[in-house]
Amino acid sequence: MAADDADLFRPVTPVRAYQRVAEQIEERILSGDLPPGSRLPAERELVNRFGVGRSTVREALRVLQSAGLIRSRPGDPLGAEVLGVSPDNLSQALGRLTRSSVATLGELVQFRMVLDAESNRLAARLHDGDDLARMREQITRMEALSRGGPASLHAFSEADALFHRAIAEASGNSLLGLCARAVHEAVVEVIEKKIAGVTDTTAWMERSIAHHREVLAAIAAGDGPLAARLGRTALHEYYAEHVEPEATQLLAASVEDH
Repeated sequence: MAADDADLFRPVTPVRAYQRVAEQIEERILSGDLPPGSRLPAERELVNRFGVGRSTVREALRVLQSAGLIRSRPGDPLGAEVLGVSPDNLSQALGRLTRSSVATLGELVQFRMVLDAESNRLAARLHDGDDLARMREQITRMEALSRGGPASLHAFSEADALFHRAIAEASGNSLLGLCARAVHEAVVEVIEKKIAGVTDTTAWMERSIAHHREVLAAIAAGDGPLAARLGRTALHEYYAEHVEPEATQLLAASVEDH
């Protein structure tokens, strides 16, 4: 091996027994062998089956519980309850990633532009009457909340999020819904700060409501390209001034290239 290849490898860290136990149980949960609502064997039985100590089993259960896959109570004679994979724990995991330093605000906004545009486009093609009713319900909520002024900012933002979640669900793609939800939650604070900083909060809310009505009309009419374009341009208008200067060009390109 050449001298300059000496840094190619590093010493390995032995995998601890609790990790192997957790991996095996997780695999059974993900494969469907242990469906939501079922129970793991009692702690003593797990100790016998895996051939490990009680502390190893307990640590494995803590790992699985922190991942949202099980609900474990020490000493429960029935064994830990399997929760399985749900939209909530997947969204929480993605939400932690989007709030980390891995992505800048500019990248988050651009990612959301892609998500919203594609969700809008698919929803225009695949929606049904119930989907439209859920979107209208959130616009009605936003209209009522806009009369409450700054005190209603958080609830207004939540209604905004639920409107976009209804669109994502209408797209027929559950992953789009999960990603859109997590990314929206990561930037919702910026939305609230932007609204709070404007001179006329009510007027800003009314403009936002008008935009949501335009998106709803495009989706109801089956105009996917228009619905997608509306999603991209609105996000650019909302966030361009809040992102890094170099990211502003990327956001503009996301609007102009479609």
